[in-house]
Parts: sequence; structure tokens; C-alpha cells
Amino acid sequence: MSSATTSSHTLFASITDDMDAVNHAIRTRLHSDVSLVKQIAEYIIASGGKRIRPVLLLLMAHAYGYRGTHHHELAAVIEFIHTATLLHDDVVDESSMRRGKATANTLFGNAASVLVGDFLYSRAFQMMVEMNDMRIMQILADATNVIAEGEVLQLLNMHDPNVSEERYLQVIRSKTAKLFEAATQLGALISGATESEIEAAAEYGRSLGTAFQLIDDVLDYSGNAVDIGKNVGDDLREGKPTLPLIYVLEHGTPEQKEMVRACIKDGDEQHFNAILDAVTSSGALSYTKHEAKKAAKRAAESISNLPNTHFKNSLLELCAFAVDRNH
Repeated sequence: MSSATTSSHTLFASITDDMDAVNHAIRTRLHSDVSLVKQIAEYIIASGGKRIRPVLLLLMAHAYGYRGTHHHELAAVIEFIHTATLLHDDVVDESSMRRGKATANTLFGNAASVLVGDFLYSRAFQMMVEMNDMRIMQILADATNVIAEGEVLQLLNMHDPNVSEERYLQVIRSKTAKLFEAATQLGALISGATESEIEAAAEYGRSLGTAFQLIDDVLDYSGNAVDIGKNVGDDLREGKPTLPLIYVLEHGTPEQKEMVRACIKDGDEQHFNAILDAVTSSGALSYTKHEAKKAAKRAAESISNLPNTHFKNSLLELCAFAVDRNH
């Protein structure tokens, strides 16, 4: 398993050529005669990011012995869907920084960001239709729909201190883990895997995506803005009841519970240091990280029957990277 110092670049060394092909597909498919569409889409795509979801599709396809070229286009489709959700997310959350740079809505305005997000969604569906495979279209269409439901569910949870852990985990499964799941499921599907193998690949993606999001929750209180590429405390400012806050509401002192309830209701980042003390001293950050490790372990166990290759090793290393990272 990986150490905390293992970089995503090291993990993905086995698919460097594949990622070059995916990036080429992304650039080619971003073409639009409308200059602002291309400008914003290129800005957000070029803003960095680990490209985890396309990577997962490629690694899972290779782990099941895939031979072909559809995985490059499919990986680009996954990245377009993810990028569209980021554009829409940042508008809804009124975020000003992502991946260490100004968000597109800050630079270009909310309307342009939403509409270019729509362009990326529709371009992704154009690409998947070209593959002429109903199962692929079903998986991606279902995933996109579930993600949209997750976005709405998160909106309903905003400023609500009564959100339960299960209700919050439902948001994670829908909003974040679903696209991880679709990526790994597709990687197995196009490789001719059996139905049980496809479901195992899907479980890997679901669990890994959950682990990634839970660590993001931890980093929002314990990370460094330079490392995580966004403002620390954004979740609190937006009134998001993430797992660390939910834990304090269930296990903290009466004073801590009262403070957290008030801050969720008001979206109060002025009390960030006091909240940070509460989530640390109550064990909320430790609990959240523990739950992330459990999810990562489920992911690793789900692919135990895969042949032993360096692609499988990379998938296992990702389970450790998900919980050990600082960004």
C-alpha cells in the first residue's frame, strides 16, 4: 500500500500514454465555434486536478485485459461530465477558488459558467451516442441523473443542522461516488467482464469515491489552502453539514453542539477556529478519517479477485492514496 508521500503521478505512471490520448480527445472534443464556450471549457479543463475518474476507467479496463481504443473516448466523456458538475457546483456554492485558481464563475460570471456546463454535458452525450452501445449510454445517463439528484439533495441539506449521518452519506453516494462508480463499471464492461466482475468494479468505485469525499471533508478543516486548492472552511461558510460537523452534533459537548448548530444555520466562517477546535477535540476528524479508511478497505477488498498486475496494484495504491493525501 502507498505511503502519504506517494503522488498521483507515481500511481498513474503505467497509463501515461493512455492519459495523453485522453487529453488529446478532450482537446479535440472541446472545439466550438462559439469562442466563449471554448475559452471557459479550456480554462476549467486546464486548471489542473488529478483526473482521478478517467484514470479509474483506464486502470480498471487494463486490469481486466482490455484491448481497444474506446476507453480513451469514454474517459474523456467521464471528465466532461465531471467538469460540468464542477462548473454548476461553483455557481451554486458561490465558490471563488478551485484547484488553486479563480473559479470560472468568478472570472466569467454565473450565467456563462452554467451554460458552458450544459455544453459539456451535451457534448458528453454526443460522444457516448457515437459508441452505439445501449449499456454504456444507460450507465452514463443513470449516473448523470443520480448526480443531479445528489446536487438537489445537498441543496436541501444546506443550513440544516438536523441532517443525519445516513442522509449525508446518501449525498456522497449520489453526488461524488456515483461518477467514480460509473468510471470503474465502464472499465470492466468494455473489457468483456462478467456481470459479477462488473458489479465488483462498481463497488470499488463507489467505496473509493466515498473515501475521497470523506477525506475532502477532513481537509476542509485541517488542510492547507495551497495544498487543497480551495479556501479552507468553505464548507462551513456555505452552511454544509458535512460528517465532521454531524459528528459534533451527535457527540460533542452541549456548548459545541449549540455553536455548530448556529454556524450551520448561519453559514458562519467567523467562528472557524472555534469549530476547528470542536471537530478536533471531539474526535470528529478522527472518526471521519476512520470511516474513510473503512470505505477504502471495502474498495480494496472488492477487487481481490482481479489478476495480479501492476494495474491492480495501482488500483490498490489508490485506496491508500485516497486516505493519506493532503490535497
